[in-house]
Amino acid sequence: MLDLKKIAVTGGLACGKSSVCKIFRDLGAYVVSADAIVHQLLEEDGSPAQREIVEFLGEQVKTNGKLDRDKIAAVVFENPKCLRQLENILHPKVFEEINRHFQIAKEQKSPLFIAEIPLLFETKSEQEYDLSIAVVADQKKAEKRSALKGEIFQRRATLQLSNEEKAKRADIVINNNGTLADLRQESNKIFNFLVGAV
Repeated sequence: MLDLKKIAVTGGLACGKSSVCKIFRDLGAYVVSADAIVHQLLEEDGSPAQREIVEFLGEQVKTNGKLDRDKIAAVVFENPKCLRQLENILHPKVFEEINRHFQIAKEQKSPLFIAEIPLLFETKSEQEYDLSIAVVADQKKAEKRSALKGEIFQRRATLQLSNEEKAKRADIVINNNGTLADLRQESNKIFNFLVGAV
């Protein structure tokens, strides 16, 4: 049996990365999300990540004794230096957890391993994967789909590489400017290609 391939899915803010990954999961892929791992790290009481974040940002980012993601976001997204430091704390732990899931996927003989990583190229992690997929969309459509609006959306979007740059660096590009049915059809086609390629 050929080795299980590691595929990374990335893309701009609210471009549809999670929707593509859900379709891949429904088709039988083992899917893991960097954002979900971050949430897990922040919610684990007494974890090394929690201790380091409180030591760095202070008790002000806690509510009722627990880390508050909204309070953390309010601090770090206004200060690029703080954001980088937070990423330095979290990213190694996230990638370690992704690799743990990859070993589980291998043991389960999954047909495909997919990691959803919004900051794949920003963290220079693409070399860890056999192939990368960028999900991109027009900025106006992405903002319409997002819970973030206006200036907040624009500010968060500028903290990442542009959609154009992500598309340029990726091996496969999915343009998510159509309907969910269009996205499902394109994702199915890519899944079949990837499974055939492995």
